[in-house]
Amino acid sequence: MEDDGPSRTALATAYARAYHQIADRPRILTDPLGARLLGVTADELTESARDRPDSHAEKYRRLFFAARARFAEDRIAADTRQVVILGAGLDTFAYRNPHPDLRVFEVDHPATQAWKQQRLAASGIDRPELLTFVPVDFETDSLATELDSAGFSRTDPTVFVWLGVVYYLTPEAVRTTLEYVVGQSAPVEVIFDYIQQAVTDEDRAYQQERARKVAALGEPFFSYFTPDDLAAQLHTLGFTRVEDHSGIDLITGYLDGSTELEGKPPQVLRANHILRASRGRSPQVR
Repeated sequence: MEDDGPSRTALATAYARAYHQIADRPRILTDPLGARLLGVTADELTESARDRPDSHAEKYRRLFFAARARFAEDRIAADTRQVVILGAGLDTFAYRNPHPDLRVFEVDHPATQAWKQQRLAASGIDRPELLTFVPVDFETDSLATELDSAGFSRTDPTVFVWLGVVYYLTPEAVRTTLEYVVGQSAPVEVIFDYIQQAVTDEDRAYQQERARKVAALGEPFFSYFTPDDLAAQLHTLGFTRVEDHSGIDLITGYLDGSTELEGKPPQVLRANHILRASRGRSPQVR
């Protein structure tokens, strides 16, 4: 994480979601603000794509970024009063929020938030009245303390959205955050993605090489899980419902046969999962 701007992964995710708006049909996620926040036009995105052919793996990765965001937004239940986006990056939900009484807390590193607020001002995107920025340096700050100071209520039904973050944290840090989430006294749920631990020699070798590459960029992976072990841990913590989807199933479920994806899903995506864990919440969603 740099101290003078957003992380590389936050930027890469934002560009992928912006390009999804013009490159993929049907769209999984409709986000008219992504490119505007980045300060690029559709023509500039298209021109940039011409310089780097749209590979099979990149298309799947882009679709996964769109699908995991759509999954999280679709699961905001009718009784939700607060959404906390952990590691918000350049997420735009708060500026597209269709629910007039829903408070949104964006939690992220101070450098990322400062850069994002500069981009919001430059692009003319208004800051919603019910949005609160919560700058948190997880190396030195307490999430509970900073959210409390920002006006977060521990008694209102809440959805925590935690995308593109867990694998950069130690298992201990992941557990600490989950303990805080499940400690809500009202209906609560958390939605996050994770990388499944490799079980074959081929997958293990690929995972090690992938980890080496991201570490070279200064954002190393620290956490891998198996679905069964993670579900057991969540139940032990006090979550009563766990819903787990592979990245591939998530994408194909949203496309619903309307688009034929060519070729075998790339190895980079086969280990990605998205999970929803809840306590005291009806399975019904908006």
